[in-house]
Amino acid sequence: MAPFAYLFERFPSFGQTFCYREVAELNRQGVAPPIFSIRNPKDEPAQDWDARIVQRVRYLPEEKELLEDVRRASKKGKPEIIAALDEWGRRTDFLRLYQAVYVGLRLQEAGISHVHAHFAGMAARTAFWIAKFFPITFSFTAHANDIFVPKKFEIGLDQLVGAARVVVTETDYAEKFLRERFPERADRIHRIYNGLNLAEFERATFSVDPPSIVAIGRLIVKKGFANLIRACALLVGRGRSFQCEIFGEGPLEKQLRGQIAELGLPEFVQLPGPKPQHELRECLARASVFVLPSVPEPEGGMDNLPTVIMEAMATGLPVVSSRIGGIPEMVIDNQTGFLVQPEDAVALAGAIEKVTNDRSLGQKFGQAGYERTRKLFSIEKNVGELCALLL
Repeated sequence: MAPFAYLFERFPSFGQTFCYREVAELNRQGVAPPIFSIRNPKDEPAQDWDARIVQRVRYLPEEKELLEDVRRASKKGKPEIIAALDEWGRRTDFLRLYQAVYVGLRLQEAGISHVHAHFAGMAARTAFWIAKFFPITFSFTAHANDIFVPKKFEIGLDQLVGAARVVVTETDYAEKFLRERFPERADRIHRIYNGLNLAEFERATFSVDPPSIVAIGRLIVKKGFANLIRACALLVGRGRSFQCEIFGEGPLEKQLRGQIAELGLPEFVQLPGPKPQHELRECLARASVFVLPSVPEPEGGMDNLPTVIMEAMATGLPVVSSRIGGIPEMVIDNQTGFLVQPEDAVALAGAIEKVTNDRSLGQKFGQAGYERTRKLFSIEKNVGELCALLL
């Protein structure tokens, strides 16, 4: 019998590879928790997921079928649940209650007494109601915007932290943030880094000429790609030769393409779109430097522990990024790469120029980054720490 179950908003998802890796490593360690996903990811780039893991996912039904199923099941002996559903009515987030009953009944049938969610969002709010309706505890892993700028729901971050048996977060920065906000729950809040299987990554060769700048992430404000494009324009103005590729998709694609055209950079900067993980690993191995110029969003959102930085370090690349969130816990300035202030395109261009002009410096930083990744971001060790908390 599995010791706990997973509940995701969507799984597996291209934008949340860290969730998939966690499940896959548990599977490798002989732990195969049931996986429930509220939504079925659709229209996402093709990925090389393990079919055996994907086949284990139980997707929740759509609203009409869900409501009918829960009403039928609850009438068979759960009058208190029916009363709660009726009292809540159609208030905001009412579907979370029905999803909780649907999943909770199946967990109870399987003899599972704990459920773990990722993000302090839809899945965690559903897990909150599972714990209200059934003798089942819950925990969740908090990531970035879900804690820095939580959305307003009737079951908010304070109630989730208050009711969870365990709260996991990805960085010392986020752990301190949560413990200061919820001091009465500080003993429940734990930092566990995301992890990687380093064996999956080729090592960078630093053989490409002209230098290759690689960036990966959603095309959204907090990734700071507009700043990277401005830095590239500065490098071109200094007569530097390079190729920059920004992999990803998102709402800013049209705006970023317009910026590239306006600055006369089509020969230097490309937006190839999203790629499967194995192709991204190949691109990293051919690169000279990885850049993620993260910036804070106007409402306070920001990166915390971008997995792509770990992936670049696992490849042995120097990293240029921003002093923001938990990034300085990965990238050590002037040891594994360079950190600059957010929005400082001049400093960003200067940092990129240093590591691309001096191949030996890039290799030195890359090796130090690889060693740091091996020490801190081993998926085997970090998933073991998670299991110790949840079991």
